Amino acid sequence: MEFYLVDVFAEAKYTGNQLAVFKVEKDLSSDEMQKIAREINFSETTFIFGKQRNGGYDVRIFTPEKEIPFAGHPTLGTAFIIQNEIETGLSSKIILNVEVGAILVTFDKSEDQVIWMKQNPPVFNKTFDKEMMAGVLGIDICDIDANFPIQEVSTGLPAVIVPLNSLNAVKKCKVNRERYEAFIKETEASLLVFSTETYHEQNDINARVFCDCFSVPEDPATGSAIGDLAGYLLHNSYLSKNHLSIRAEQGFEINRPSLLYIEAQTTENSIEIHVGGNVHLIAKGTWRT
Repeated sequence: MEFYLVDVFAEAKYTGNQLAVFKVEKDLSSDEMQKIAREINFSETTFIFGKQRNGGYDVRIFTPEKEIPFAGHPTLGTAFIIQNEIETGLSSKIILNVEVGAILVTFDKSEDQVIWMKQNPPVFNKTFDKEMMAGVLGIDICDIDANFPIQEVSTGLPAVIVPLNSLNAVKKCKVNRERYEAFIKETEASLLVFSTETYHEQNDINARVFCDCFSVPEDPATGSAIGDLAGYLLHNSYLSKNHLSIRAEQGFEINRPSLLYIEAQTTENSIEIHVGGNVHLIAKGTWRT
């Protein structure tokens, strides 16, 4: 099989979130795909099965431990490979058929070359106790913003959104394994912590995402969770706006600085969310099966 390595939500090579993309030309079982994803050991690996339903490409996404229905950086990275290595730039729009449905990806032809995906409308689920969450994250309860809820949100892959008061509070977070194990019995979701204090003044949000439920202790850039965050910000009037055009930084604490763009707005009946970023091709080759 042909395969590709890309960095997603990356301003330059060797930043952002790593992704392996495979172009499947023959029958490949779920077990074989899982073994390959475990061998690669990135947070996600994707497999392209060619153009199928609705003029879109069927794609499956695997973490090192399991298949998942949707993820952000695999969506952008896979679309980038299709556009540059399979369709060779003929289309400015590509549809990926993943488990949660058809995801539209568009390519910005401007100098910034941002790739955008439209995420499913957010679903707002249960809220969580602040004292309990402080224990899970290894921080003080006063580090959590008392004005807003800790809430599970999903645009296809759920994340529990935790608003913090400062960048220092974000940096302090260290997951307590014992308390985390008790927490994930309530919900199998990532944990996203954020603040409006940032490393770089041109950015609007600093975030960290912990994905131990997918055997990824901390993810350097998480498009699905950032989309969940966009829904949370609008739903809770966090920035007192009904339209967002902001930049989110992530991954600084694990030496994989990443930049994610958010365009989102409240519509009459829902919330429309687009998350974007840059992708860089790192390598390509042949995988022996």
